[in-house]
Amino acid sequence: MSELSAVYLPELTAGRLLGSWRPDVPALLLVVVLGGLYVWGVARVRGRGGSWPLARLAAFAGLGLGTIVVATMSGLAVYDRELFWTAAVQNVTLDLLAPLGLALGDPLRLAAEALPEGGAGRLRRVMSGRLVRPLTFPLVSTVLVLATELTVYFTPYFATALRVGWLHELMYLHLLAAGCLFVLPVLTREQALPAWCTHPVRAALVFLDGVVDALPGLVVMTHGTLIAGAWYLHHAPPWSPDVQHDQQIGGGAMLGIAELAALPFLLAVLAQWVRAERAQTAALDRLLDAELAPAAPASEPGPGPELVRPWWETEKSEVAERVRRQGHDTGQADPYGDL
Repeated sequence: MSELSAVYLPELTAGRLLGSWRPDVPALLLVVVLGGLYVWGVARVRGRGGSWPLARLAAFAGLGLGTIVVATMSGLAVYDRELFWTAAVQNVTLDLLAPLGLALGDPLRLAAEALPEGGAGRLRRVMSGRLVRPLTFPLVSTVLVLATELTVYFTPYFATALRVGWLHELMYLHLLAAGCLFVLPVLTREQALPAWCTHPVRAALVFLDGVVDALPGLVVMTHGTLIAGAWYLHHAPPWSPDVQHDQQIGGGAMLGIAELAALPFLLAVLAQWVRAERAQTAALDRLLDAELAPAAPASEPGPGPELVRPWWETEKSEVAERVRRQGHDTGQADPYGDL
């Protein structure tokens, strides 16, 4: 028994969860490459005289790359082959939280601004191409995220990944990529979605996605059959909870993290909506000011400058008709009625 107990990790505590770290070379290389490309893009944009918000850089590096590091190299990774719930937290973090952090950094817009004109054009063609556009279509990408989670846990995928190192790394990348397919197009300022996918539609899709993302956690938590049961029954240390209870803890953690990620995601979409409305209002105000500018040259004498008719009186468009109706409904007099 003393020889068997020597192979077990020490009992997991909050201190060991925070203080235990293990390098993961493929994940570390991915973080270095993504971080290096992002910093290069920011430097290139600023070198051209442009600007890039520091908040986006912090979101990409902190919430995005930082979450990848925590999921693959912290105590979660150290104990993921002894406890199911640590592996479940790893997977849902890579699937939901890390893509959200990367998307808040808006790497697609950064790449479009940093690349030369030809490179930016090729990037936009790829984003709107026959391969990428269907995969990033909101409803399709939502189904892909759900299918990825269910495939991981309810096929031999997860149990095999626990035994095969390279497949474990591939599973990490698979979860991260599936999450990015939905989040990146929704939050980027590039035109990566169809024209009908306005901000109200995006908010509705994000709400729906939050509901869908909660389903794997519910299924795992209530599933009667053990997930990778043969592995965890064999490798569970003496201090660990019952394997069935361990699975219920993991499902509950998945559910909680899914709901936790949905709230900032929805708030980010709503913030974009507000900024877009403000920008549209400011543009309309500038157009109105330009239309009401004095029409007569300043050198010509006269009692006062003559004003041209406002655009809403001369144009025949839906917006102009709406402005005329609003003025009529509020009882405003037409200052040009006698002209």
